Amino acid sequence: MTKTNKPDPITLSLFSNRFVSCAEAMSKSLQQTSISTNIKERLDFSCAVFSPTGDLIANFPNVPVHLGAMSYAIKYQMKLHEGNINPGDVLMSNSPTAGGSHLPDITIMTPCFDKTTNEIIFFTASRGHHSDIGGILPGSMPPNSTALTEEGAEIITFKIVEGGKWNGATLYDLLVTQPGKVEGSSGCRNYKDVESDLKAQVAANHKGIQLLHLLCHEFGLSLVQEYMFHIRDNAEYAVRNLLRTVSRTTGQTELSAVDYLDDGSPIALHITIDSASGSATFDFSGTGPELRGNLNAPISVVHSAVIYCARAMLGVDIPLNSGCLAPITIHIPDGSLLSPSPAAAVCGGNVMTSQRVVDVVLRAFGAAAASQGCCNNVTFGAGGKDPLTGHVTPGWGYYETVAGGSGATEEQDGVSGVHVHMTNTRITDPEILERRYPILLRRFEFREGSGGVGLRRGGDGVVREYQLLQDLQLSILSERRAIRPYGLHGGGDGQTGLNLWLKRGAAGEKDRVINLGGKATAKMSKNDVFILLTPGGGAWGAAEATEKVARSQPRTANRGLTSDFAPRGSVYDRHSMAESA
Repeated sequence: MTKTNKPDPITLSLFSNRFVSCAEAMSKSLQQTSISTNIKERLDFSCAVFSPTGDLIANFPNVPVHLGAMSYAIKYQMKLHEGNINPGDVLMSNSPTAGGSHLPDITIMTPCFDKTTNEIIFFTASRGHHSDIGGILPGSMPPNSTALTEEGAEIITFKIVEGGKWNGATLYDLLVTQPGKVEGSSGCRNYKDVESDLKAQVAANHKGIQLLHLLCHEFGLSLVQEYMFHIRDNAEYAVRNLLRTVSRTTGQTELSAVDYLDDGSPIALHITIDSASGSATFDFSGTGPELRGNLNAPISVVHSAVIYCARAMLGVDIPLNSGCLAPITIHIPDGSLLSPSPAAAVCGGNVMTSQRVVDVVLRAFGAAAASQGCCNNVTFGAGGKDPLTGHVTPGWGYYETVAGGSGATEEQDGVSGVHVHMTNTRITDPEILERRYPILLRRFEFREGSGGVGLRRGGDGVVREYQLLQDLQLSILSERRAIRPYGLHGGGDGQTGLNLWLKRGAAGEKDRVINLGGKATAKMSKNDVFILLTPGGGAWGAAEATEKVARSQPRTANRGLTSDFAPRGSVYDRHSMAESA
């Protein structure tokens, strides 16, 4: 297919928005037809439209860690089922080796066929985080997992719909029977909810396909696909322009940064920019080896972090798509925690290590101080298979991520109480949480003073207290409990997080306050309280002595905004202004 040399700017904008609107309609459909708290209320899902080769065209701004990885998932399935994807087929996968992020994130992929030629012309896909798919603990996010098999059902490929028929019996086997065979593990504890949400994902994909067919009917397939390529090329041009501008204004073609997980494992990055072509190599050599725990991140997650950073630093409004990665070559050493073996545990890598990769990339570019660097993953539940007796009881699991502080930039203070970077989910409303689960939310407020102090302050974290109304298994998987979120250019560091267990004493005994550490699981009793204090963000620039006192005081209600309400600038804007000056 031949592309015209110069796309019409107005038509380019039109198609960009039409593709995004398809993904938006998919997102609305999924939210409205799902039933789980995790997808319907927390919006822990993503929807996107892809080219016939599996490249990301456009997405609705859902969860960034999903969006870069879904392209890998589609391309893996295309290679695996070459010549055997037919109308009426819908594919399902969650394996990290097949482009997955971690096992609770299940991707549903649907091919869109041309009604005349019967050729694949697009793909639609949705990835949703399901609150329980089996494993050693309720919620399928065990903080103590050391192998992928302990984290729940792994599905490399499965035609959840084949020739238009729902494969319910095989789905039950994959989600319930098979993971239940692993020693110490249960199958999916709330299968009916998961099955219902998977049907919602299938329906959302179908909604996207209907809209794509309408778009092709309105403009013709040839023009639609031509501008699909132009949208990708426009993103590539924007990123190349960013890299050239950064190189010219800083006078540097070599950028480096390193940060550390709480266990001391380094994540190192060296960026080499070719200012002539506007391309760059992101080399993660020097990153630590595969971990025994679950903070290993699949390669697809690293690519998601890089594509997110590239899009976030741009000064133009374009849909996040595969063109953002076209100028960038990513090198990840095999056997590192960013390229682990297929058997490695990864549930924490998707939600925490991805955040640290983003911090490292932004640090290399001098774009922002460190954000909270964590998703503060809280899971609780009950039931499943008893590890001692093997007896299976009805069960359930709940999962949520909790906000913290974002890092400051040269233009603005960090934002308080926000889900940062690779997560873009909501927190469950107290009314929903208390109505659906045996939990009383005692406190949810800003953690005043937890953001770094500086010329631009880091955002504050939050305090969230859960009182248990029955005996439950509660787990916390978190980072930034030992190493503080750093400030930049003399700015102060943010505060580390803290996880506390208020354990009620028996009759005549005192209550105890126990520090759970960053990663722990415990069988808690009725009326015990879990107190979560999330990290703040780092500050930017050293504050003047006269400012330090004022900046240590509680903030006004206008959190995350500069005092003069200055517009938020991008990295590209900052370097462009420096160049013009």
